[in-house]
Amino acid sequence: MLLLAGVGVAQAAAPKTVLVLGDSLSAAHNIPVESGWVHLLDERLGKMVPKWTAINASISGETSLSGRNRLPALLQKYHPAVLVIELGANDGLRGLPLSNLRDNLAAMIELARRSKARVLLLGIELPVNYGPRYRDGLRAIYAELARTQHTALVPFLLDGIALDPALMQDDGLHPLAIAEPKVLETVWKSLQPLLR
Repeated sequence: MLLLAGVGVAQAAAPKTVLVLGDSLSAAHNIPVESGWVHLLDERLGKMVPKWTAINASISGETSLSGRNRLPALLQKYHPAVLVIELGANDGLRGLPLSNLRDNLAAMIELARRSKARVLLLGIELPVNYGPRYRDGLRAIYAELARTQHTALVPFLLDGIALDPALMQDDGLHPLAIAEPKVLETVWKSLQPLLR
């Protein structure tokens, strides 16, 4: 009986999990992993009472389809209370059909819902040379899904960062390490209510 009681206490004390499924913007591309916003998030969550933890399942180059294909196994392994989806940039950069992106994101939201995880969508913006039609269409997908699927939304992950050369890497797509705390603050405003 004492052993079983000890197991129950250990399970009760186990931190809840935030699972981040993203691409290079969440995978600390070309900067130290410990400087990335997801690692900084994990440090912040670890100081909470009760504790939370962040699992970074992000892969550079990930598309919404590959993320959709990986998600069932990740949900089964980590049983997150919150799923953060940061995908779509590579779909956009490759000019993939926006309808496919929408379907993949919607499917991931549904998978998360079935596993009882709350969802935070992180929207992205494309460079201006992709034209207003594609850029507006991409932006609209995140807004529409957040509205119809009742998920939390960060409209633009790199808000206040992307247009500042002092905060961006030479490729103009990824933030420098010094910008990652600002990325975290952008995410935190919408993530924090989901942790209650």
